[in-house]
Amino acid sequence: MIGGGIVGLATAMALTRRPGLSLLLLEAEGRIASHQTSHNSGVIHSGLYYKPGSLKAKLCVEGRQALYRFCEEHGIPHDRCGKVVVAVRADEIPRLDALEQRGRANGLQNLRRLGPEGIREHEPHACGVQGLFVPETGIVDFEAVATAYASEVRRQGGTIELERRFQGCTRRDGELVLSTSRGELHCRHLVACAGLYADRVARACGVDPGVRIVAFRGEYCSLAPERQHLVRHLVYPVPDPRFPFLGVHFTRLIGGGIEAGPNAVLAWKREGYSRRSFSGRDAAEWLAYAGFWRLARRYWRMGLGEAWRSVSKRAFTIALQQLLPELRPQDLRPAGAGVRAMAIGTNGALLDDFHLVEAPDMLHVLNAPSPAATASIAIGRSIAARAAELFDLHPVSPN
Repeated sequence: MIGGGIVGLATAMALTRRPGLSLLLLEAEGRIASHQTSHNSGVIHSGLYYKPGSLKAKLCVEGRQALYRFCEEHGIPHDRCGKVVVAVRADEIPRLDALEQRGRANGLQNLRRLGPEGIREHEPHACGVQGLFVPETGIVDFEAVATAYASEVRRQGGTIELERRFQGCTRRDGELVLSTSRGELHCRHLVACAGLYADRVARACGVDPGVRIVAFRGEYCSLAPERQHLVRHLVYPVPDPRFPFLGVHFTRLIGGGIEAGPNAVLAWKREGYSRRSFSGRDAAEWLAYAGFWRLARRYWRMGLGEAWRSVSKRAFTIALQQLLPELRPQDLRPAGAGVRAMAIGTNGALLDDFHLVEAPDMLHVLNAPSPAATASIAIGRSIAARAAELFDLHPVSPN
C-alpha cells in the first residue's frame, strides 16, 4: 500500500483482517497522517449535506457510527457536541428546508428546526432568521484516530515503513516492482491512497488517473481566549449550491479553543500550508491543465473573494460576522491552515464523490473528499472489499 493518511490506514486496517495476507504500507513522511489528516478541522460530520442514496451519504452515515464506536473502544477523546446551521437571510430558508429533508432521508436522528429564539438557546451570540440543530455532529483529533488505526494495522500483522517515498512501478516476472527512496520492493498487488499525490502516483504506475489533483489551502483564525464564550458548539452557514466550498464557520476543537474559517485559495504547492509555499513543478502542472482553466472561468469571482479574505483581516471578519455579529477583528488570531486535494476533470468539474481507478493488480484511490476522515472506517472497508474482489483475496477473518 502507498499512503499513510487516514484513508490509507483505514484501508490497511480492513485488509489486515484477511488471513494469509502480507501487507506493507509505505509513507513518504517521517510520521503517519502528516498532511490532510493532521490538518483536518476535526469535525465528525453527520451526513447532512449529501444527496440521499449517494455513496458519500451512505459511507458518511455508516462511517460516523463506526468512528464513534472506535473512539469509545480505544479511549480516544471525542465530543458529540452537535452543530447549528444558521440561515442569516430569508432567501436561505428554502435551502435550509432542503438540508433538513436530506438529513432526515439520510437517517439523522433528533434534528431540530430553530427559530431566532431557538438559535439563541443553542448559540446565544449567533444571529439568524432560522436554524437547524444537528446533534450527531461531533469533534475529534483525527491524527489520534489515525494513530490508533496504525496500531491496529501492526497488531493484525501489517508493517508500516516511514520515510520511504514511492518513485515508480514496473512489471517483472509476474510481479510489481516498486522503486522507492530506499530500494526496490516486489509485491503481488498494489493499493494506492496517496492523497495530494494520487494522480502523480497513478501516472508513475502507468495508469491514466483521468483527473488532476489541485491543492487548495484553507486558512483559519482562532478566537482569542477571552472571546471563546461566543461559541458553544459548531456554527455553520447554509451552503450555497452554486459554489464548491462550504463557507466560513466556527468549530470547537477537542483540545480546546475555537477555530474560525476557512477560506479557500489556490495553494501553489501540494503541501502549500503557507502563502510563501511554492513548487515550480506543481504550479506548472496545474497551469498547463485545461481542466484547471475551465474551473477558474467558472468560479473566478468566488476565487477573487476568497483571495481577498486571505489578505484582508477586515474582509475575513465581515464574512464571519454574518453568523456572529459581535465578532471584532481584534478577536481573531492567526491559526493553522489545511490543504485539500481537489480532483478536477478535464471538463473543469470538481469530482464530488469517491473515485477509484482500477488496473491489473492495482487499485488507485483518486478522490476521497470530505467527509473522508469521518467516513474513513467505512471507506477503508469498501476499498478493501473492492481490492479483495479484484485480487481474489481470502475472506475476512471472523475474529
